[in-house]
Amino acid sequence: MLTNYHVDKGRQNLSIQKWILFVAVILFSIKIIAWYLTHSVAILTDALESIVNVIAGLVGLYSLSIAYKPRDTNHPYGHGKAEFLSAAIEGTLIMLAGVFIIYEAVNQLIHPLQLQQLNAGIILVAVSAIINFIVGLYAVKKGRENNSEALQASGHHLQSDTYSTLAIILGLFLIYFTHIPQLDSIVAIIMSVVIMIIGYRIARKSVAGIMDEADEKILVKVIDLVNNSRLPNWVDIHNLRVIKFGNVLHVDCHMTVPWYLNVREAHIEIDSLRKIIIREFGSSMEFFVHSDDCISSCCPICIKSDCPVRQHPFSRKIYWDMANVIPNKKHDLSTTS
Repeated sequence: MLTNYHVDKGRQNLSIQKWILFVAVILFSIKIIAWYLTHSVAILTDALESIVNVIAGLVGLYSLSIAYKPRDTNHPYGHGKAEFLSAAIEGTLIMLAGVFIIYEAVNQLIHPLQLQQLNAGIILVAVSAIINFIVGLYAVKKGRENNSEALQASGHHLQSDTYSTLAIILGLFLIYFTHIPQLDSIVAIIMSVVIMIIGYRIARKSVAGIMDEADEKILVKVIDLVNNSRLPNWVDIHNLRVIKFGNVLHVDCHMTVPWYLNVREAHIEIDSLRKIIIREFGSSMEFFVHSDDCISSCCPICIKSDCPVRQHPFSRKIYWDMANVIPNKKHDLSTTS
């Protein structure tokens, strides 16, 4: 079952996502008013991205409400993968919005419209940019703290919206002072390309999560931690995998311990590993550690100096890294270091 910690974090993520949706609706309304006043396709670009924000906010809200449901017989690892699906949809919507914006910008570049009330448009869009940046920064911060992909995706989307809005404001200033209406379409096209790149990155990251792609940063951090905290009875650690389900990281690995340890003693070693990692990562990690018994070929790399059954002298200590902890193979002198 999910712990109180995970449930509380899930409720917090859900509450933040509700506020993101509310802000998205308000900002969309502001940008539509700005577009109506100015007839600027660049501002329309911003407004269309805000429509994506609203849709993505709804999808994110739904996915988070599912992600923190308790485990059941059909979902033994929980429902956390729903967050990745939300991020994938959001990234796809951003890319589609970029395509539509390019179409509108090219059309207006060929048939330019006279822009109006740029002063009011710039003020309204600037206000939306400030609000977007503050909410996006908060969403990313909380998403990282709570290990929520959906919340981070929403926050990054709001931040990207801020950057694109700032560029649009700069373009509007240029139009205001130069009186060249074609600049409006040029700015819109440039920002649509930026938006599409951001959408691709969000979708790419979510697909990696759905496909259980290894997160090298987390793996390296875990490996460095166990290297620095290594105990004498930890002959080796192999078959290491880290899988993310919502805000929970599942760590699977095999730990080789001296063959003469009984079940309770082997469990003590596994528990020591669990406490060390939880101290670093918090309680957002779950462990499935299988204990293996050592064999004679492990003796040359075993650092246990008081082993009563050693068959071969100690030769060298093997430093654990990505190359030797991921394969499902006990370490010996042939193991790379």
